[in-house]
Amino acid sequence: MKPARPQRRRVRAAPAAQRGVALIVAILLVALGTILAAAVAYENAMTARRGAGTYAFDESLLIQQGAEALAAYGIRQFYQSDPNHVYVGQGWDKPVGPMEVVPGVMLEASLEDMQGRLNLNNLVNKDGTPDPVYVAAFTKLLEILGLETKWAPMMVDWIDADIVPQNIDGAEDSVYMGQTPPYRAANRYITSTTELLALPGFGRERYLALAPYIAALPKDTRVNLCTVKDKVLDAFLPQGQTEFSSTQGQLEKNRTGSPGCFPTLDNYHAAFRDPKAWANVQGKLGQTSAYFRLTSFITIGGAEFNLYSLLYRDTTGTVRPIQRSFTPD
Repeated sequence: MKPARPQRRRVRAAPAAQRGVALIVAILLVALGTILAAAVAYENAMTARRGAGTYAFDESLLIQQGAEALAAYGIRQFYQSDPNHVYVGQGWDKPVGPMEVVPGVMLEASLEDMQGRLNLNNLVNKDGTPDPVYVAAFTKLLEILGLETKWAPMMVDWIDADIVPQNIDGAEDSVYMGQTPPYRAANRYITSTTELLALPGFGRERYLALAPYIAALPKDTRVNLCTVKDKVLDAFLPQGQTEFSSTQGQLEKNRTGSPGCFPTLDNYHAAFRDPKAWANVQGKLGQTSAYFRLTSFITIGGAEFNLYSLLYRDTTGTVRPIQRSFTPD
């Protein structure tokens, strides 16, 4: 009798459905690995870019400080040659650049005399009362620019220390607390002209129209007749007079053709038809300046930086930055 043959197990092929699941799992694993690799590569690239951006930002600040030192040197030079006048044509008003500071780093810089603008902090005296000359000048400047005059008393109330509106057009906490969100009036001298935007309804368009003619400087700075803008000159004239801004560009032409300051105090005095008005305005005017704004435009590779410095020159001729920002106002 022959021994029985051992039975062989028949290997069955995996069903097609199982093979499909295995393939999908493999694809998912590959996709997951690809996603993780891409995420790691992206994070590494962003980290490198942030590092480069931070380095460029720090480098731009150093370049700005170098520009401040150059501007301070130039201001000291013309102050030593003529300590009683700051006027267009002395050299400080000429922009510098573009110039390559170091390979790959470009600098453009320019100075502006900020006392050639109307200082909003002069609207209110140190005792908290409105300054009638400056309030009238600001009101007239608004009229010249085609803006509502109600913003003058509102700005006075924004700066003065009390909480009582100056007149029917004024505004104190009772108005601002009704805004969304509510806030209070500053009741202090401003550090930026952009605080005008806090006045309810003032808006960006009005601000852009007014911004080139106003400044936020320490109290009691005088308007420099030699550099002041034409509309600000007319703002201090008696009501109804517009001697300097009626012909666009005429003031710049007169200054270009003048060897020194234009208009001088005598020139400006001659424009006044009312002697009493000149007596009130005379003490607000001068022919020199102590505050300048340096605008630095710095390009580092593909990155661009706009930096602004407010420079102050004291009575000894020493110049130092007292404010830095990344916006002009």
